[in-house]
Amino acid sequence: MNKLWKRNAVVGAVLVLVVAAIVLNGRYAAKVGETTAPPEGGKILGQATEVISPEAEEKAAEAASDAPAAVPTDYFAAARLSRQQARDSALSLLQQAGAGDELDEQVAGEVAQGIEALASNTMTEAQIENMITAKGYDDCVVFLSDDSVSVVVSSRTDGLQTEDIAKITDIVKQETGLSASAIKILEVH
Repeated sequence: MNKLWKRNAVVGAVLVLVVAAIVLNGRYAAKVGETTAPPEGGKILGQATEVISPEAEEKAAEAASDAPAAVPTDYFAAARLSRQQARDSALSLLQQAGAGDELDEQVAGEVAQGIEALASNTMTEAQIENMITAKGYDDCVVFLSDDSVSVVVSSRTDGLQTEDIAKITDIVKQETGLSASAIKILEVH
């Protein structure tokens, strides 16, 4: 009986950690998506300064004026990597909890439900991201929790308009069944 209680406690703790990791990852993504102004000196601690020749600087300025505005895709790659690392960690904990030799059916079922929930969230996030990019947005990343969704979208030069927010909200509502009040949309310039 004592072993059963311990296993149930471990599975419960793992599930709480998984949900906490997903929520914290969504909040972290929201904070990273916000723009911050550099301090008065114009440099952020640890920020590197690139040194280039005046000729190279002129060429870069000409190329930048000819090219369309670049969208910071490195944010999206970093957010996806962070999200995947949190999931891998949670999955590892779930697999460890379910690896016992004398695993009772209830604990095994809870572990299986946790793994299934992770897989389902992963698929739903990927579907939402694909549908949003299919609507013409350059890139996006979605963070799904049990009761909310955060969507970070690369905005065009004119930013997200009301129609854009309505399109994205509609996609998320269709895929998750959540209300519009549970959907947070952020833009990255």
